[in-house]
Amino acid sequence: MDDQTFLLLYGVLAGVLFASFRKAVYDRKVANVPIVGFSGFIASCWDGLRFIHQAPELIQRGYELYPEGIFRVARLFRWEYVVCGPKLIKDVAGAPEHVVSFAEGAEENVQMKFTMGREIVENHYHMDLVRTTLTRNLHKCFPDVRDEIICAFDDVLELEGSEWKSYPVLPTMMTIVARVSNRLFVGLPLCRDKAYLANNVAYAVDVIRSANKITLLPPFLRPQNDFISWMLNIVDEDQKAVLPLTLRILSVNMVLFTQALFDLTTYPEYLLPMREEAERVVAEEGWSKAALNSMVKIDSFLRESQRINTSGLLEMTRKVIAKEGFRFSDGTVLPYGSYVAVAARPTHYDESKYENATKFDGFRFAQERTEHQANHESNDVFKRQMISTAVDHLSFGTGKHACPGRFFAATELKAMMAHLVLNYDVKPEVEGIRPADIVFGQNFFPNPTGRVRFRKRQ
Repeated sequence: MDDQTFLLLYGVLAGVLFASFRKAVYDRKVANVPIVGFSGFIASCWDGLRFIHQAPELIQRGYELYPEGIFRVARLFRWEYVVCGPKLIKDVAGAPEHVVSFAEGAEENVQMKFTMGREIVENHYHMDLVRTTLTRNLHKCFPDVRDEIICAFDDVLELEGSEWKSYPVLPTMMTIVARVSNRLFVGLPLCRDKAYLANNVAYAVDVIRSANKITLLPPFLRPQNDFISWMLNIVDEDQKAVLPLTLRILSVNMVLFTQALFDLTTYPEYLLPMREEAERVVAEEGWSKAALNSMVKIDSFLRESQRINTSGLLEMTRKVIAKEGFRFSDGTVLPYGSYVAVAARPTHYDESKYENATKFDGFRFAQERTEHQANHESNDVFKRQMISTAVDHLSFGTGKHACPGRFFAATELKAMMAHLVLNYDVKPEVEGIRPADIVFGQNFFPNPTGRVRFRKRQ
């Protein structure tokens, strides 16, 4: 056994023992929060291992038992407190940062200090730009985004005549999305540079893979200890400017389109209605960001794809950083250091919130908007758009820390979907079979080997 393997096994064993002690202490502090699974020292650690592969079953069981309450499940080195129901979700969404920290929760989920760099965690000015300047300039910049969508699809798919070509969806769409996003982020010609785009795609994948691996280690084994880290701790700011700036650009590029494309090939009956809508809107209003607002069927299809394919069982992870803990409106108190999240995927599959919740209904939200308009309930119409957040639709989170990039993401996705249905025919690689998601702990990933066939529209 080499030294690294020995250190890893030793660290994991020490971490398990440390976690057992912490869990025992926390058991006394939060005895009124029920456990889904086991509470004993070794048994709860075993549950932590089970969570890696059986998280969907554990979280769903907890949601069914406590649909309006709080329960906890064992993770490898800590408890995860899971919040269910609109009232308690609002408590989390509205909690001040100095009490329940969004930043600390994101750090635990993505291990950002190690996967993206300490600077991006401690000084996140780029998110303020996404929230303000980028969003305000979407109308002005949309012609460039639209131009890049056309060029990216043509260059990447390379289709001629009536031929069908099969492509692995995840890497193909990541390349297209990276080009479209970076047309706005860095402009021409860099947004088409193959080496730069390959770095974008590799970065998005590596962040998730690295975070998954790091979370398997006990906390005291996670910090890096190498020469590069030492240099970055002491080097002058002007000598390390390129690194944090590059990381900020790359961190905004994530996979957005793959699941929607799998849905389109799984439910082909939605292609023609969305094509007809896009043709009508473009004929009447042209290609603009404002015109996208009229594509309510496309908007609904993408929002439903988000609902069905929520990437995380749990969303809105926060860490309690107030010394006195955090008190929910039902009186439950979580102690300092606790991690809390909301049960997102079970909420999206809750029959009390969505009729036929497990069924993909691509025009579900378009129909709701039509009904609200008929009843002159204009305020509720906005709540059913892709960019809107709610306690029953948590893909972008909700409350003060709802995803600030959702306006750009929605614009990009809708424009890409409209372009796709107008210019291409698509079908699954194997008729009637959708590539299964990859599940790791609480995370769902689109199948990286899943393929779809494309051809130019006939």
